Amino acid sequence: MTVDPSLTARKGSVDMYSQNELLPVSALQHLTFCERRCALIFIERVWADNRLTVEGKNLHERVHAQGNESRGDLRIARGVALNSFPLGLVGVADVVEFHRISPEDLGPGVSLPGTPGLWRPFPVDYKRGKARYARSYEVQLCAQALCLEEMLKTHIPAGAVFSGARRRRLEVTFDANLRLQTENAARRLHQLFDSRLTPAPEAGPKCKDCSLIDLCLPKAASGRSASSYLRDTVEQWPTPP
Repeated sequence: MTVDPSLTARKGSVDMYSQNELLPVSALQHLTFCERRCALIFIERVWADNRLTVEGKNLHERVHAQGNESRGDLRIARGVALNSFPLGLVGVADVVEFHRISPEDLGPGVSLPGTPGLWRPFPVDYKRGKARYARSYEVQLCAQALCLEEMLKTHIPAGAVFSGARRRRLEVTFDANLRLQTENAARRLHQLFDSRLTPAPEAGPKCKDCSLIDLCLPKAASGRSASSYLRDTVEQWPTPP
């Protein structure tokens, strides 16, 4: 993933994106997984479902429909709105857990309305699959944490990706390397949107499970946009008698 230095300078730690410039947090997963897929979905507005995407959508809907919960020293908020003007991102977190901080714990925390004590946010992102491409999931989760840190004025050390297929969590530590990769991904996402150019295909093993494989045409598109490839293909069809 390459970031234009001029873009980094233009949108650095001082400058802010405007409300109209905010881009979806969810796009970071697609960007980190495959820049062409990201451009097809968010720039060319190309989409196709397969079994995996439908199951993933259903999983998210079930999670959000459960509502908020309180369990002792745990508070659970679902469908939490997010934004970050320094990163230029907007979106929704599947789940944000708030764990009560014990008096012996000197770590940072936040106050919750009508609830005594301090609480540590812990974002949890739900994925249908087995986290085979875990780094793309981790970047999206880290972006959610960075948004929450900005909004809540706190530090969030970790979160988790929940695999629906395996019914278990993969805990993610938001270390300096992951934070830097996430910030660079956000900058690259804006660069991609500003260019309005769809990257050339790079066929590989990950294409097999991609719902857009028949529209992306990784072995045949030769760098053209999916829409132009399909248009040229249609023009070659014989005119019916």
